[in-house]
Amino acid sequence: MASSKEYRDYIIEQAGLDGITHRPMMGEYLLYFKGILFGGIYDNRLLVKITAENGKFNMEKQLPYDGAKEMYMVDDTENADRLKDIILTTCKGLK
Repeated sequence: MASSKEYRDYIIEQAGLDGITHRPMMGEYLLYFKGILFGGIYDNRLLVKITAENGKFNMEKQLPYDGAKEMYMVDDTENADRLKDIILTTCKGLK
């Protein structure tokens, strides 16, 4: 199932961070913050890369697609402050 543009736009708006960009990839979206690939939207689920720093959020691991590495699923996208913190913490761990 492909992800919707509406969900993508919702996530970007909720994060409230200038500098988030996206690239379409086979019906899904890769997400970048200031040029750092931090995650993506897969089947209308926000998944972020696993880092030592973002483990503190106790997120569930999921596969974005068959054969991929596990990622953390952000299930509380309604909480804008937490979402922003997760993205910033993830990117910090990827530098």
